[in-house]
Amino acid sequence: MTSAGGVDGQVLAGEGRLVAYANFVKVAHTVFSLPFAFVGVAAASRVRPVTLRTLLLVVAAFGTARFAAMGFNRIADRELDELNPRTAGRELPARRMSLIEAWALVVAMSVMFVAAAALLNPLCLLLSPVALAWITAYSYSKRFTALSHLWLGVGMAISPVGGYLAVTGQWSTPWWLILLLALVVTCWGGGFDVIYSLQDERFDREHGLRSVTVALGPARAIAVARFLHGIATAALVLFGVAAGFHAWYFAGVLVAIWLLVWEHRLVRLGDYSRLDAAFFSMNGIISAVVAVGAVADVMLR
Repeated sequence: MTSAGGVDGQVLAGEGRLVAYANFVKVAHTVFSLPFAFVGVAAASRVRPVTLRTLLLVVAAFGTARFAAMGFNRIADRELDELNPRTAGRELPARRMSLIEAWALVVAMSVMFVAAAALLNPLCLLLSPVALAWITAYSYSKRFTALSHLWLGVGMAISPVGGYLAVTGQWSTPWWLILLLALVVTCWGGGFDVIYSLQDERFDREHGLRSVTVALGPARAIAVARFLHGIATAALVLFGVAAGFHAWYFAGVLVAIWLLVWEHRLVRLGDYSRLDAAFFSMNGIISAVVAVGAVADVMLR
């Protein structure tokens, strides 16, 4: 099933090259996981002071890694995108961008990501190829596993872990602290990707692609998304306690929980007309309010 009107949403209007590049990698979707990088930075600031240079490099590393991953995904899926009415208008299937141009952008952004990691610290440099391999390999995961949603979630979880490591240059103490934050983003991102897969159930079945929706059906897929978001909510609270956050952080968490509940009210079995609102608006705000709460908690303590 496609989204309302068969439109692949959240694209910028215009015909210029910069607009094409932005839509190629869905720049608007940056609002999903970038704020969680700042949650990782905020938690790390309790261990080591944060400099403007580090913040700028975190943004650069996140932006280039995401560009590389999304660009690679568009290249890997270009033939499938051409067949899917929802995605046929994307840059490669619509011939608004050449394959050579797409590859050049992906390679350039990958190099810039590794360079940004190198400028941060040795640990970030060491882990940068692993991160890059994981987020690009995601593009093929739906071809062989229904757990591709969690693969995406882990890829998104690299953002807050990277934010923490960028500041400290070392693993957290206790060791499970940033893994708890990674669990938040994995389950949150995986959950909303399950929801988003509802609109492609028919196409995925016809083309042998795997998802929770294909494996279990829409009703159970929605239940899985709710379960994952329940885990994310619990982990978000536990992380705040373990990291030593206070009132501002938990105020942001309360708003995020309310928004998650509202998001699931927007998703109704057989009616995905409001799915763009659930996927884009709500999840962008959720990550933002958690980040604002974490940063405010650090700055106003």
